Amino acid sequence: MGAFSKKQADVEAVPSEKPVYGTENDSGEYIPDEGAVAAETFVLGDSWYAKTQRFAGKFGVEQRGIERVPSDERDTAHISQVGTMWLSANMVVSSFAIGALAYPIFYLGFVDTILIILFVNLLGIIPVAFFSTFGPRFGLRQMVLSRFFFGYYGVKVVAVFNILACVGWSAVNVIVGAQLFNAVNSNMPGWAGIILIAAATFLITLFGYKVVHTYERYSWIPCFIIFLIVIGEFAHSGHFSNIPMGVGLSEAGSALSFAASVFGFATGWTSYAADYTVYQPVGRSRKSVFIWTYAGLAFPLLFTEMLGAAVATAMAANEGNNVYIDGYHSSGIGGLLAAVIVPPLGRFGQFCLVVLALSIIANNCPNIYSVSLSLQLLARVSQRVPRFVWTFIGTLIYCAIAIPGYGHFESVLENFMLLIAYWLAIYEGIAVSEHVFYKRGMTGYDPSIYMDKDKLPPGIAAIIAFCFGIMGAVLGMAQVWFTGPIGKLCGTTYGGDVGFELAFGFAATSYTVLRYFEKKHFGR
Repeated sequence: MGAFSKKQADVEAVPSEKPVYGTENDSGEYIPDEGAVAAETFVLGDSWYAKTQRFAGKFGVEQRGIERVPSDERDTAHISQVGTMWLSANMVVSSFAIGALAYPIFYLGFVDTILIILFVNLLGIIPVAFFSTFGPRFGLRQMVLSRFFFGYYGVKVVAVFNILACVGWSAVNVIVGAQLFNAVNSNMPGWAGIILIAAATFLITLFGYKVVHTYERYSWIPCFIIFLIVIGEFAHSGHFSNIPMGVGLSEAGSALSFAASVFGFATGWTSYAADYTVYQPVGRSRKSVFIWTYAGLAFPLLFTEMLGAAVATAMAANEGNNVYIDGYHSSGIGGLLAAVIVPPLGRFGQFCLVVLALSIIANNCPNIYSVSLSLQLLARVSQRVPRFVWTFIGTLIYCAIAIPGYGHFESVLENFMLLIAYWLAIYEGIAVSEHVFYKRGMTGYDPSIYMDKDKLPPGIAAIIAFCFGIMGAVLGMAQVWFTGPIGKLCGTTYGGDVGFELAFGFAATSYTVLRYFEKKHFGR
């Protein structure tokens, strides 16, 4: 009987025909495999689902979606792949762009920009590294793991935000890549660059976890080399300018708003974190996973963003009348990079830009792989659609957004994405509060109940706290479309963004209080 048969229950609820085993983790604690789904389950029966899975399996496509991974189906890949996954995903032109925004958008000096990039990134990636340690221990994807914080039904709200984030940022990123192509060849239309990058990303994410990790293991190398070339050429040009740090309320507001952008980019991987460690062995050291993830994120984010900040200072030369600002205005970040390496390197410089444009593939792979998992989580019907089908649908959707957005509403799209990014702070406030105060560590989780809505938290406290978090974000945000009353107090004309801080604080505080009464009433 297949997953699409009328009498078939949830795919994740189908018991394995293997005996239920388990494995000891790095602390010597026994982790049972109860609730895990064996790989052969996906191809049983004559349903459309089973036939599709069998066909995909012939080509090595990953068949597993949000189902828990049994301990005996974990691979023995080296722990370093956890680090290289994030190294490649962030050694990209999108990260460079974050640092480059400091001068033209926020009018910050060089030293204050570097300090913000350093400290905010080191803080923002902590949740990503922390939740990555859950993958090996429980074999659960990040959004499925979130059922332990938001409940069986409440997590669907979180999944919707994650889907918007995955699709939206994929569209923004692919537009940046298309701009680089356009900087090399102005005759290349934006839609062509978008389709090229999206097609390559789809082919990698189609095959799933192992192929994504394999690609990300090496794709950082050419990008790193090209960024070194950018450093060399820019240093040789002598156009770096140590823009002085501002003072007063205006400087404070700009610094806070830029810090919000940096934090949102760094912590944005939190909602995917465990997705890329679920096949690591149960006994993998949590400390090792944390360190490799943290290092894999910290190095590329600091390196590329600081480089972007340095290159952007050249736009201040000659009172803003120079090739760097002209390139930025004509082709965005692609034009800025072109102004650095194309004049001295010619065709080779153009080749470097093409490689950097293709770096968007590594940046979008986690987005498109994880969006399929969030889509499966929405309902039983959506779960019965194979992961790789959702990957294809997600690709079509973000292309449909990016192609018209390239020339018409790119800034609107990016402003919208920055607006919804506050949900990550709310998510972290609720999840960390549950882990610290109510689960009280890893021993407080029972992974075998991940699909039992009657044993998971009701989710009422989490949803109410989520609403309080939104209130905090609204009060503290300083965005193009809206500046909250507290945000207005943190700067001059445009205010200063403290939305992340207030969203986290409001969500964490309200959840800690509400969860006490929820647990006392429901007993779970």
